[in-house]
Amino acid sequence: MKVFVTRRIPDVGLTKIAAAAEMDLWEDRLPPPREELLRRVVGCHGVLTLLTETVDAEFFDAAGPQLRVVSNFAVGYNNIDVAEARRRGIQVGHTPGVLTDATADMAVTLMLAAARRIVESVDDVRAGKWLTWEPLGYIGQDLVGRTLGIVGMGRIGTAVARRCRFGWNMKILYHDRHANEEAERELAAKRVSFDELLARSDFVSVHTDLNETTRGLFDADAFSKMKPTAVFVNTARGPIHREADLAEALRNGSIFAAGLDVTDPEPISPDSPLLSLPNCTICPHIASATVSSRNGMADIAADNLIAGLRGEPLRCPVP
Repeated sequence: MKVFVTRRIPDVGLTKIAAAAEMDLWEDRLPPPREELLRRVVGCHGVLTLLTETVDAEFFDAAGPQLRVVSNFAVGYNNIDVAEARRRGIQVGHTPGVLTDATADMAVTLMLAAARRIVESVDDVRAGKWLTWEPLGYIGQDLVGRTLGIVGMGRIGTAVARRCRFGWNMKILYHDRHANEEAERELAAKRVSFDELLARSDFVSVHTDLNETTRGLFDADAFSKMKPTAVFVNTARGPIHREADLAEALRNGSIFAAGLDVTDPEPISPDSPLLSLPNCTICPHIASATVSSRNGMADIAADNLIAGLRGEPLRCPVP
């Protein structure tokens, strides 16, 4: 069996794959260019992909009819045409669960960093702009007793809500297509409309998937409905917020601050207006970047790939 792995992942996964198949590994730090990707998948029985690879009909045609499985090294799979894969009898796997805590921790980290103006103050220290202790210097927002709005109350959203409820006694609102009865019982969370969440929340944290209804969900209209003291956090997918609208909201004081682990595009354009705003904290998509999370992702991705090669049910198939 021949497989192509589109980037180096932790050894716990690569060791498994190398023992089960003939492995072709893309060693560069950057993802393979499209033409190279299509060339390398020719004749493969399985491919391990990242979110940077578009897996569509052209990809499947290039691989050939022997392709059995695509294993995505991510929880999300909006880079894959799942319907087309199923039409061709190709199994598709992803890596849910193992990065829940790491991503929730990152969301809370960004919440704190943005609310307390951490990056802005650290930058001033490094630049020699710290003059003295100032009674009015770097004043931020409190967390204790405030209201957190979660958009997408799945595993990660619930984990963030739990940290904020028990850590800072925050009130929890959430907007989701489905009720989360466990969160309502355990955290006194209240399911509300999107507009009500925007109007009442002091912190808004995004944990929904990217689809046609959530793409551009946070636009100028959404930001205008938030409190001027509100903090916006996105650790889900960059296209869920509109960059230009977020930049304007931060610039004109419609909201207080933002913390982003995801952007659109990735990496963010060097001339993005967000990069010049002191009230916007941006990280390079590192929410799952812990030892246990990345090893867990590699383990699941390898198991998915190997099971697909053998014609067996995947450990974690896409729903």
